[in-house]
Amino acid sequence: MKITFLGAAGEVTGSQHLIETRHRRILLDCGLFQGRRAESRRKNEELRCRPKDLDAVILSHAHIDHCGRVPMLYREGFRGPVFCTDATADIAELMLLDSARIQLEDAKYLARKLRPGHPGIEPLYTEEHVEQLFRHVQPLLFGEWHELATDVRLRFHPAGHILGSAISELEIEDDDGQVKRIVFTGDLGRRDMPLLVDPATVQGCDALITECTYGSRVHPRTVDVKQQLAECISETVRKGGRVVIPAFSLGRTQQIVYFLNELFNEGVLPRIPMYVDSPLATRLTKIFRRYDHTMDEDVQATLQNDDDAFGFQTLTYVRTQQESIELNRMPGSFVVISASGMCENGRVVHHLKHAVSDERNTILLMGYQAPHTLGHHIADRRPYVRIFDREFPLRARVEQVEGLSAHADVNDFKWWFEAMSADSHIGQAFLVHGERRSAEALREVLRDLTDEEPVIPERNESFEV
Repeated sequence: MKITFLGAAGEVTGSQHLIETRHRRILLDCGLFQGRRAESRRKNEELRCRPKDLDAVILSHAHIDHCGRVPMLYREGFRGPVFCTDATADIAELMLLDSARIQLEDAKYLARKLRPGHPGIEPLYTEEHVEQLFRHVQPLLFGEWHELATDVRLRFHPAGHILGSAISELEIEDDDGQVKRIVFTGDLGRRDMPLLVDPATVQGCDALITECTYGSRVHPRTVDVKQQLAECISETVRKGGRVVIPAFSLGRTQQIVYFLNELFNEGVLPRIPMYVDSPLATRLTKIFRRYDHTMDEDVQATLQNDDDAFGFQTLTYVRTQQESIELNRMPGSFVVISASGMCENGRVVHHLKHAVSDERNTILLMGYQAPHTLGHHIADRRPYVRIFDREFPLRARVEQVEGLSAHADVNDFKWWFEAMSADSHIGQAFLVHGERRSAEALREVLRDLTDEEPVIPERNESFEV
């Protein structure tokens, strides 16, 4: 059996791993590479897995760096099944349709900027490709073995990363007739996070493919986030200002709203208007409501007395662009949660334009801000920030909240690996979806638990299992 690492190998994005035997070709994830535009475009245009020859695709979850190129497989002739959980299917369809629309808008914008005679920029796929692909998606339940073929079976376990995220456990008959167990973490979540159940532990395997995004880091406690939210909002209201919270539409927005809902129920929040201003986040939150029965004990306790964990009396989900524009004409204090999380595009950029120069206001950044983004410049508290090609003085208060990362840290990994090897063994281990420093740190954690030296593969590198 051969495993080839086609993406998220030596880097964080573009998850894609190919398992091959004499009779089967199965792809684990097919995500978008993200980063600098030209480099990402070059990588994203390459499909080295021969889509027409694939027997199946298994999706770990619906983040775009894990599912964002699956419609390309369909465009290039793949017609096999795509296996994932039911929540992942629902979320991924929204995410991929949104991705297709963004690519079309980007292509039109770039076409106006190209020199005469320059080759045109085409989207990687269209909404029609997404719609056709989803005729081949087959949702599977957690915890049950599913026979994909006479020589392959699959079982999903909760990964605790985002809604629907799964650890994939595969049993595949090798070329010599032996059954090999492959475990792919996808993105492993954290313990004791809001909304989601903890990652499930899995017994040992012949080959482990594990992410390592924060393999060298210990996260702050999440319990502090709720208190930070309450204090930040109360202080800003005392000054008569507004709070702008840039947040990713999937996962982060729902976490924040859940915390605010708890604070409202506890009588802690000031009675001011609060808004979620992101069409995608609004649609995704409907899916979260649909699956609230799968969430953790705290959510179930909330639902005993509150029929909506993602809504309360002073919260409004903004529907139209005009309603979004009107927010910036409102007097008085309010809170707005809006995408994108790193302030690069979307409605939040307009809210920041109207908020950054007023010292009464607060910009509340939720977690990591990548270099070269507007969010990073705001986090650095630069005297001026550039928004829509204009320089604005940054006078607003800036707060950065840590502790909501959905990725396992080194302590979570250590707990999970030790549970995996307690009554069994881990044969080979491959560390993906992480920068070199994180991968090397996690290799040290794994070294005493595996039969062979853990490997940090490079992109396009293959290994026999």
